[in-house]
Amino acid sequence: MYDNPNDLIEKIRLGEDSFLELKEVRLSGNRVAAPHRDSLADELAAFANSRGGVCVMGVDDRREILGIPLDRLDVVEDFIREICINSVTPALNPVIERLTLPSTTGEQLPVIKVEIPRSLFVHRSPGGYMHRVGSAKREMAPEYLARQFQQRSQARIIRFDEQPVPGATLDDLEPDLCQRFASPRVTDSREVLLDKLAMARIDTDGVLRPTITGVLMATQDPRRWLPNAFIQAVAYRGTEILPQGDQTYQLDAQDITGPLDQQVLGACHFVKKNMRVFASKQEGRHDVPQFDLTAVFEALVNAVAHRDYAIHGAKIRLRMFADRLELYSPGMIPNTMTVDSLPYRQAARNEEITSLLAKCSVPEQERDLSGRSAMMDRRGEGVQIILDSSERLSGIRPTYVLVDESELLLIIPSAAIEAGEQVDVT
Repeated sequence: MYDNPNDLIEKIRLGEDSFLELKEVRLSGNRVAAPHRDSLADELAAFANSRGGVCVMGVDDRREILGIPLDRLDVVEDFIREICINSVTPALNPVIERLTLPSTTGEQLPVIKVEIPRSLFVHRSPGGYMHRVGSAKREMAPEYLARQFQQRSQARIIRFDEQPVPGATLDDLEPDLCQRFASPRVTDSREVLLDKLAMARIDTDGVLRPTITGVLMATQDPRRWLPNAFIQAVAYRGTEILPQGDQTYQLDAQDITGPLDQQVLGACHFVKKNMRVFASKQEGRHDVPQFDLTAVFEALVNAVAHRDYAIHGAKIRLRMFADRLELYSPGMIPNTMTVDSLPYRQAARNEEITSLLAKCSVPEQERDLSGRSAMMDRRGEGVQIILDSSERLSGIRPTYVLVDESELLLIIPSAAIEAGEQVDVT
């Protein structure tokens, strides 16, 4: 926004509006005395909660370019960054640019341009939930705030996976990852195809942008837009997590990224690499894996398909222990479902993501993990497969637990529990 200095100068000349805020900077020694940190946090959060905007530091309300001392630019930038991280929840991700603008005398003075894009989330700052109304910030009225949460968070009318991603462009989507969902007979243009697949939507400015679904299925690192869209996998040596600082109890750890289907396969390989295999001496020797990989595959597909991507700061967590596997998926159970009804009912929080996963092929060399050709089962039998396959292996049925009304935990018992006559051969 206002990337050309001449455009920015002209915008400053016209004064503040819904997209522009001007702030004089006053310094006291090595600290910023003005603007007040809470006031600036409210201004920046208001932009994020509205349609985005630019704050220019070093220009006063009278539109006079006063500048910032050159040797204090670092101090001011640190001040801005610290506010965005610590005074706004969830944290803001500003674009901070240093540039020079001409004063009334023609002298080029340093200023700092802070660009805040429209956010996928609703941000709280010291003044509450703020939004931009013309050239002023205002606290959102209860009904307006409710509508914002409907559009941007869990209680949404517009599904979160269909939301356009601010700042993303169609060039961010990899052609090969998009084209794999197209029928060979399709002759649509790229833009029409992406719209039909819900991988792109027109935003409030009339620009066709990738959706949440698009960046999750067709980019190599969705964390660029959704910082916690990955699987954190850890394999532990025993049956408990030891106190912080003792790293010897961890056998392996990995942050698994990429498109959602690659995250599932990467997490399956993590489990396969770190699980033990036992040699049973009952009725002739045969190998018994610690976990049923088909069940693990189904569990991971369900996790990436049904987690709530609108919960900022939450990620899928995979934990392997000697006696169990734990899989934490962010979000409550959708609609009116309960833990007990999971094997019997279907409900998709992310309909577009589940639709693409059902169309997404499993590479032939990976089909020993799933036993089928597509990532997701259209019949909704995944939970039953998890329960039955794991119980056949360990003799104990897996359990689902809702943790703090914010994430769903699946616990799969290890076959090692029943391995009275088994010998670890790994």
